[in-house]
Amino acid sequence: MNIAEALAQAADRLRSVSESPRLDAELLMAHALNIGRERLLLDPSARDLPAAFAAMVERRLRHEPIAYILGHREFWTIDLLVGPGVLIPRPDSETLIEAAIAHFDRRVPRRILDMGVGSGALLLAALAQWPEATGLGVDMSEAALAIARANAERLGMAGRARIERGSWEAAATGDYDLVLCNPPYVEAGAVLPPDVADYEPASALYAGTTGLDEYRRIAPLLRLPAGGVACVEIGATQASEVCALFQAEGLITQVKADLAGHDRCVIVTSLS
Repeated sequence: MNIAEALAQAADRLRSVSESPRLDAELLMAHALNIGRERLLLDPSARDLPAAFAAMVERRLRHEPIAYILGHREFWTIDLLVGPGVLIPRPDSETLIEAAIAHFDRRVPRRILDMGVGSGALLLAALAQWPEATGLGVDMSEAALAIARANAERLGMAGRARIERGSWEAAATGDYDLVLCNPPYVEAGAVLPPDVADYEPASALYAGTTGLDEYRRIAPLLRLPAGGVACVEIGATQASEVCALFQAEGLITQVKADLAGHDRCVIVTSLS
């Protein structure tokens, strides 16, 4: 079997587990060949079928996320190591970076806090956007902290990004011009795709019976300096409830939608 035939066969098999079976097959093949997908598509006939490809397809057929199989995921302008133990960065979360850029305009947030740093996606994307800034990423998961530190190192940001074990209390200091947070917000018992439910860490997904538990913890703690902002990710139906929690603490809120038109980010500022 040549590469073209193997790709066609894999794409056909992957239809049962993926909405983009051909893309999945191409990404897995390129990874097995240790080349970029673009290079694979230019001339697939120029290469021998790699032995590792079949095993990767079998992993995907068990619903293992592509990002975990490949070991990395692109986010904003950076490429991140990912693996079991961290939430896979999603394009929806880039809405938070877009909101922060719009808020600061030509100003620079000098100190950035990422609450629940995970892979480091939000913190490191923000530091890539603002090279003058420094930041702190906190998480309670040792697996996440290890991956975030590895990403900071490989992206050359270890000197600007502190990655520490900790929870939401860092937000109470008021020392950060920009606070980024993608907390768990899925309600307990929600039916998620097996790619998510069976592989991504439950601690990064679920937040009580309504999905609002973490927002209730964050809102009373959040302190922002004059001109500062917090950009907080939400589920598509949670905007009014999350905004109410922050407004009850005397904070001002706006909502920004993602590219699909779903409410995705609550933008929080202070009255001062």
